[in-house]
Amino acid sequence: MLKNFCAAISIAMMPVSAWTAEFTSPEILILGDSQISFGSGPAFLEFFTDIKQHCHPDRRQARDLKRLGKMRVGVIGVRSSSVHSWTARGGAAKDTICEEDRKWRVNAGTYGFINMTDNKYVQIGKGREYQFCTPKKSAFEHMFRDGYYAPKLLLMSFLGNSAQRWAKSEQAAINDVNDMMAQLPRDMPCIFMTTAPAYSKKIVDLRLRAQKNLMSAFEKTGSRCTFVPGVTPETVAANQGNKHYFRLNKNGMVKDPYHPNEKAAKNFFALEMDGICNAVFDQIVDAPVGD
Repeated sequence: MLKNFCAAISIAMMPVSAWTAEFTSPEILILGDSQISFGSGPAFLEFFTDIKQHCHPDRRQARDLKRLGKMRVGVIGVRSSSVHSWTARGGAAKDTICEEDRKWRVNAGTYGFINMTDNKYVQIGKGREYQFCTPKKSAFEHMFRDGYYAPKLLLMSFLGNSAQRWAKSEQAAINDVNDMMAQLPRDMPCIFMTTAPAYSKKIVDLRLRAQKNLMSAFEKTGSRCTFVPGVTPETVAANQGNKHYFRLNKNGMVKDPYHPNEKAAKNFFALEMDGICNAVFDQIVDAPVGD
C-alpha cells in the first residue's frame, strides 16, 4: 500500500511537461457546459466524427475538409461553465473549471479521442488531457499553449450560465466576446453555437434575449468565429413543453428543465444541420492545410 501511495504522490508532483509529453491534440475540439454531460456529448461526437455523412460536401468542400487532417474529435463539457469561465485568470469564474468538485470529485463530461475509457466523467486539472489550470493564466491561455491543444477547428457551445448576464447587458456580451477572441489563437477556425432550448417558456424567453444580445456582440466586435443560433423557432417548438426530451422523476414529471436528454440532442442536431455544416465549411475554407 505504501508503494502505491508513493507512486500516486510522485505522479501528482510531476511537472506539467511530464503530464503532456505524449499528448496528441484532437483536430476537432468541442467545448461546452453541462448540456454536453447530460445529453449532447454523444451527439456532438457522432456528428463531427462523420461530417461527410451529415453535411454531404460538394467537391470543393470535400477538398477543404482535408484541412482538418485526421479529424479526431474531442468533446468537453464542464458543469456550470460559461465563456467567462474559460477566459478568467482567477476568481470564482476560473474555479468553475479548475477547482475540484467538493461533492462528486468530478466536474466535466468528456468524449471521443481525449477519453477512451468507459467513464465519461473527469475532473479538469487531473490527467494528461485536462491540464488547463495554472496560476495567473486562464484555461484558454494554458490549454492553447505551444505543444498542447491545437485543434484545426474549435466549436464552443454555451448560453445557459450566462443567460442573465447577456440578457441584461449587450455590453457584457461584447466584453465576453472580446475576451474570448483575444485569447484564442488567431489562426484557429472557430464556431460559436448557443445551446439547445430548455423545457419552460420562462427559461427559453430569457435565453432568447441573451442570444439576441450575444449575436449582436459577435457582429459589433467583428468576431471571426461563425455564430450559429441554437435557440430557433424550430428548436423551441421541439423542446419547449416536450417532457419526453427531458429527464423525468418517478411520477413522470420533468425534474431537470435545463438539460435536454440524448434523444433531444439528436433531434437538435437534425434541426441545426444546415447551420452547423455551413459554419464548418465557412471556417475551414481559409484554414491552414492539415498534415
